[in-house]
Amino acid sequence: MDYLESSIAKNWSSPALSDFDGNANYTYGEMAKTIARLHLLFAESGIAQGDKIALCGRNCANWAISFLAVTSYGGVAVSILPDFKAESVHALVNHSDAKLLFVGNSVWKELNTNEMPNLYGILSIENFELKDIKSEKLKLAHEQWDETFGARYANGFTVDDVKYTRFDMESPALINYTSGTTSDPKGVVVPWRSLSSNVQFGQDRIPNHAGWNMVSMLPLAHMFGLTFEFVYQLAGGCHVYFLSKTPSPQILMKAFAEVHPYMILTVPLVIEKIFKSKIFPALQKPLVRIMWNTPGLNLIVRKKVREQLMNAFGGELKYLIIGGAALNKEVEKCLHKIKFPYCIGYGMTECGPLIGYEDWFRFKQGSCGKIVHRNEIRIDSENEQKVVGEIMVKGENVMLGYYKNEEATKAIFTEDGWMRTGDLGVIDKQGNIFIRGRSKNMILGPSGQNIYPEEIEDKVNNLPYVIESVVVSRDNKLVALVYIDTEAIAKEQPEKNAAEIMEQNRLAVNKIMPGYCGISAFEIVKEEFEKTPKRSIKRFLYK
Repeated sequence: MDYLESSIAKNWSSPALSDFDGNANYTYGEMAKTIARLHLLFAESGIAQGDKIALCGRNCANWAISFLAVTSYGGVAVSILPDFKAESVHALVNHSDAKLLFVGNSVWKELNTNEMPNLYGILSIENFELKDIKSEKLKLAHEQWDETFGARYANGFTVDDVKYTRFDMESPALINYTSGTTSDPKGVVVPWRSLSSNVQFGQDRIPNHAGWNMVSMLPLAHMFGLTFEFVYQLAGGCHVYFLSKTPSPQILMKAFAEVHPYMILTVPLVIEKIFKSKIFPALQKPLVRIMWNTPGLNLIVRKKVREQLMNAFGGELKYLIIGGAALNKEVEKCLHKIKFPYCIGYGMTECGPLIGYEDWFRFKQGSCGKIVHRNEIRIDSENEQKVVGEIMVKGENVMLGYYKNEEATKAIFTEDGWMRTGDLGVIDKQGNIFIRGRSKNMILGPSGQNIYPEEIEDKVNNLPYVIESVVVSRDNKLVALVYIDTEAIAKEQPEKNAAEIMEQNRLAVNKIMPGYCGISAFEIVKEEFEKTPKRSIKRFLYK
């Protein structure tokens, strides 16, 4: 709360939050006033500190203000993805013991209020109107809201009225649900120390300033988007623009061109699509390819590529931070050669979210940074530099546990307090973290070899016409499921069929992989792989 209170005071008349594709615009002072109005509504409705208040809607300025109002009041924010089915939203609202629900219009249309009997009421995220009332106290408080606020701040709401309570750092700030399952939901209880530690790290290592702009496109209901596309930005006085819909490449490019963001957080899929559609085709031209590899000339070509990429991101980019999955090695190699300000971070919801980070000018290619401040890391193996083992972490960023799920909480922590990440990797002498894959994805080879499908997929995704892939094990043989660019094949090689081209690809990739990682077949899938809101492939759906 120190960061928020200080930033509001310093930037009272400066823009804070805007809907890029809407009409909402708030200065820091207007944001603080709306937070104060919501505090008053909570108090008059009988909401106490520690009570849960759920938020379920698409990214927008009012989602952000609702979150800040809940947490600065001392309530526990419950973030629920708007992509979840109605029955999942009902179940998570009930499981979290929420007393209020802020809801977006698209979610509201599908809900059955009778399925959430313990709520005092439901408010619209778009305009804070009451959608459903179960409490007379809430109804009266809402009806008299303007009158009560006017009486409380008879001389007008000023910067001197912004004084937020400081909370016990071990107390919960929010509950973030990692899935929409109704049978055994995992609500990650993120304490104040985790939220504070993450924001402090951002301000220390990735400093931002008043007047800098940010495009928020990752879901605010995920910790990555919440903490590093919104909360940490406000701590430095930035102006955040929210994209309310899942952004297409056209909308993203338009937003970057108009907003000129200082930072972009993204997942590998977005960067890889840009390289496959724009960068790699240009680099394959014979003359460009010669110049790319010729000393002296290569500096000119690489500078030009860097300028084009920088302009595509709005021209003011200082940090490109990629997370959520491994980046294609060919794409990363190119980013490294053109000296682009990129790095690959490492995190998870249970750490609010940061685990690993390194400044782009010190970042080691192929890694995902070093353990962040106020945390420790270890590899569960006999030699953490050479033998792959599960990555474990401990420190300020780590969650309290899973809400009302003692079994899952006990399973993720060791007896001496280390949290199991479920990721497999090694750490070099300098402390750089290298992830080899997820423990649950690892395939045991016929002779006991550990096979990491993500490493094979990285090679497969570089093959001609392959857009994305998933490697699975069938009858002790590896099969690559591939989603391909059929339009490009029809245009460039009409005389060949897709199966024939994919067989050539299979033979090519097997030449560069160890024998035990050989692919026995390429199986073409007709539709793009189903993904999570973070754009990670739902691997469990594919066998």
